[in-house]
Amino acid sequence: MKIGVFDSGVGGLSVANAIRQALPNDEVILREDRKHVPYGTRKPAEIFKFVVPIFQELIDSGCQVIVVACNTVTTTLITDLRQKFNVPLIAIEPMVKPAAELSKTHIIAVCATLTTLASPRYAQLKQDYAGSTTVIEPDCSDWAAMIEEERINREAIKRMVEQVLVAGADVIVLACTHYHWIEAEINRLAKGRAVILQPEQATITQLKRELARLG
Repeated sequence: MKIGVFDSGVGGLSVANAIRQALPNDEVILREDRKHVPYGTRKPAEIFKFVVPIFQELIDSGCQVIVVACNTVTTTLITDLRQKFNVPLIAIEPMVKPAAELSKTHIIAVCATLTTLASPRYAQLKQDYAGSTTVIEPDCSDWAAMIEEERINREAIKRMVEQVLVAGADVIVLACTHYHWIEAEINRLAKGRAVILQPEQATITQLKRELARLG
């Protein structure tokens, strides 16, 4: 079976690699929008115009399911995209629910783009699952560009980790797939003090269920 994976940039490669490892008998087709990356500071209507032709290309290539490996696209546009396209869309979104359930201090940190943080879907996730949890949202506004351009600022990463740990966070959510590429660095800095959550394995579980349904 052909599986499409979409992200604005290099974050999608991390997700696609994880899917290929988990499902070696399926074909994974990755599409990125490097021309317009990063999406995190753009308006949803502008992003919609970028992604529609790319999704259509994946469908025309024979993809029977598409993994939307972009929190920004999911939190702002997934309903519109599901209405537009007649294939299952597996959506990656901030892991607020599992983070709130896991936290013992009832303080979590969500690392995300500005557009994701401003989205109604993210607000709904916090309302539904983090009502009694303090959610810290550190400034990661330039991280996607930093990772895309391979100019990793380890001091900035260290400052963020220390900031949220001092504030009491014991779970850090990576709510942008670009950040998967610095997960090891964040894990090293937070080791023994906070759990790092990112959605690749949960996405694969959901994808397997959808593939079984499609037969």
